[in-house]
Amino acid sequence: MRRRTSLTAEKDSDLQLKQHPGRGASGPAEERNMKPFRRLGLVGKMKRIMMVLLLIYVSIPIIVKLFPSIQAKLIFLNFVRMPYFIDLKRPLDQGLNHTRNFYLEPELGLRIGVWHTVPAQMWRAAQGKDGDWYDSTFVSSHPVILYLHGNAGTRGGDHRVQLYKVLSSLGYHVVTFDYRGWGDSSGSPSEGAMTSDALFVYDWLKQRIEKSLPLYVWGHSLGTGVATNMVRRLCDRGSPPDALILESPFTNIREEAKSHPFSTVYRFLPGFDWFFLDAISANNIHFTSDENVNHISCPVLILHAEDDAVVPFHLGKKLYNVASQSKSLSGHKVQFVSFPSSLSYKHKFIYKSPELPSILSDFLGAAHPIAA
Repeated sequence: MRRRTSLTAEKDSDLQLKQHPGRGASGPAEERNMKPFRRLGLVGKMKRIMMVLLLIYVSIPIIVKLFPSIQAKLIFLNFVRMPYFIDLKRPLDQGLNHTRNFYLEPELGLRIGVWHTVPAQMWRAAQGKDGDWYDSTFVSSHPVILYLHGNAGTRGGDHRVQLYKVLSSLGYHVVTFDYRGWGDSSGSPSEGAMTSDALFVYDWLKQRIEKSLPLYVWGHSLGTGVATNMVRRLCDRGSPPDALILESPFTNIREEAKSHPFSTVYRFLPGFDWFFLDAISANNIHFTSDENVNHISCPVLILHAEDDAVVPFHLGKKLYNVASQSKSLSGHKVQFVSFPSSLSYKHKFIYKSPELPSILSDFLGAAHPIAA
């Protein structure tokens, strides 16, 4: 019975296939006919993706031009706080057990966060001490370095902390701070405000250290633009620092923006300057270090890694060439130190160089005050 039913079903199936030859299992010919449609579907998807990418590519310059404040945010990157979850009130958490956190007021109602790291030789004495004790250490024979950090992050960024440790181990006081709008400092950033904050902290230091004690200014990346702005003003008023150290500097913000990796996809776009660089100038952001060095009258040391992808090496070299021809720097030591690509110091790891202590002591013309 079951066999008869099975045979009947097979006959019915054969009859349906004869009546409707298009139904049933698809043969090789039908699969070949479907392939062009599949290809067209894939091509269509690729075209849609390319159209979306093209739309984004074209829209970005227009948006930046219409809203130039976006470009300012990309220059400062003060909203990028790395490492996250760091408590800037506790430098001890970053391995700085001889550092004091405090706040200064450059203007009424404005507060900026500051760290003072004493020379490593004082770390035992620093335990549990208050602000008065830290201030009293400025009368020692240890020179002071005012460090001006670059964009993004805070005064607690890891590569910055590592540099503080190196300089502290060499016997220097290190004072650093977050510009207004960075870290736990209040206010909003601008080139003028950053320079004003740096001048305020510099003057605050000058009031506390011995007159005979050297005070050096060290700027890194965007901080080199702040440093040259500030030192130019100090020289104009006849009170230059004892030396200016520029780590990974650029000539001016327009050349840096044009050389930055982020601009690669637009660099050869007609109207690049109008869309992007003029938007930077519209925010009154210039950082013209190449102009500033013609008004600076103190020793200048430039440090730059050949494999720096953020601020290209050629910009640091170009700034040195301008500085070495500066009339205002005539009679002052101007030195350029490069670090080979094989060392992989890139943009922010020059502190790792075992040669750094000797470079500093040779340039500053004195042995490090480690034993003082």
